[in-house]
Amino acid sequence: MSESKKILVPLLIALIIVSAFVSGCVDESSTSQSIQPQEEAVTEAETVTETTTEDVTEKETITVTDSLGRVVEVPKNPESVICSGAGGTRYLTYLQAQDKIVALDSTEDKVSVGKAYAIANSYFEGYPTFGQSGSENLEVIVSLDPQPEVIFTMYTTNGYDPDELQDKTGIPVIALKEGDMVQNREDMYQILRIMGEVMGKEDRAEEVISFMDATIADLNERTEDVSDAQKITCYAGGVGSAGSYDLMSTDSYYPPLYFINAKNVAYDPAAPKVAKVSKESILIWAPEVIFIELRPSQFEGENYAPYQLENDVSLNQLSAVQNEKVYGMLPYKFYSHNPDTALVDSYYTGTILYPDEFEDIVLEDKAAEIYGFLVCEGDVEKGMSVYETMLTISSTPVFTSLEFD
Repeated sequence: MSESKKILVPLLIALIIVSAFVSGCVDESSTSQSIQPQEEAVTEAETVTETTTEDVTEKETITVTDSLGRVVEVPKNPESVICSGAGGTRYLTYLQAQDKIVALDSTEDKVSVGKAYAIANSYFEGYPTFGQSGSENLEVIVSLDPQPEVIFTMYTTNGYDPDELQDKTGIPVIALKEGDMVQNREDMYQILRIMGEVMGKEDRAEEVISFMDATIADLNERTEDVSDAQKITCYAGGVGSAGSYDLMSTDSYYPPLYFINAKNVAYDPAAPKVAKVSKESILIWAPEVIFIELRPSQFEGENYAPYQLENDVSLNQLSAVQNEKVYGMLPYKFYSHNPDTALVDSYYTGTILYPDEFEDIVLEDKAAEIYGFLVCEGDVEKGMSVYETMLTISSTPVFTSLEFD
């Protein structure tokens, strides 16, 4: 072998070894780079998991004192609630929080016409029911989907105690004391404020209270200076109480007469709010004007005020009947009391008893304003529709003089 060939062979071998070494380094580098994004992806996934875990926290709660003085911890601004007993659904509608209701007291389903809040929220008709106040179906309540975060109950001495209802369902229970429009108006306002606090509707609660106060003040201011000598006597019959709607069922503090300082022959400062009077008392009082709360057809019959005025010989001789001074009204007492309708009725009684003081009032416009503000989220046009539907409650005409043969 020549000398030059002896030198060339080792050089070729060396080049091959170097090339193999460099190639191996490149492959290792490439493999390392391809793994690196996977390692980063794992790190990011772990970060998302940690973030998600941090985001899942218990819902903020507040403590609320209910009408019975019970201090209850409830979720702040709950997304789902139920109302047991007469009035709860009505007041939540006033607060514009009815969209949080997920089921209804079964009594709400019986008659919608006559309750402005039910007319304004016709979708209530498709809601599940959970029994009546005092006989709630606990199995249904705990199986509702979505599950109620709060139960509002209109407190009565019958049925479940609020603490018992809360313990059995595991759901916070807020007990509410109903009150009324006249003697216990502050209790009614307390309901709005308590519900408003729970639902995050405190400002709306004060707006509703101010609206009611201003409306009642307007009614009073129109009539407070009218002397007793200028007033004509009147009486309100058929005022609903425990399923009784006859002429003798009345209210000493009947709001549509009380708010306008009317000369109510049944007024007695010491009398219960709603009571039965005797037929003889009505005959002796001989009111010049009679107002009657009207009802749907299923309530009509021999114990219904219009029937009695037409068919009872002695009642038929009352001057109010003979002079066609009997007027049909929307029911203030209908599944408990209806403050919105009480105000509408008050303007109507005002136009009958004090035509000069109420000459500027167009009843349908005033009703649209009241229903619009309280149950239609300020929509006066919708308030007019609610009013027109309310007028269909009875086969007996509403807000007009009734004729009896």
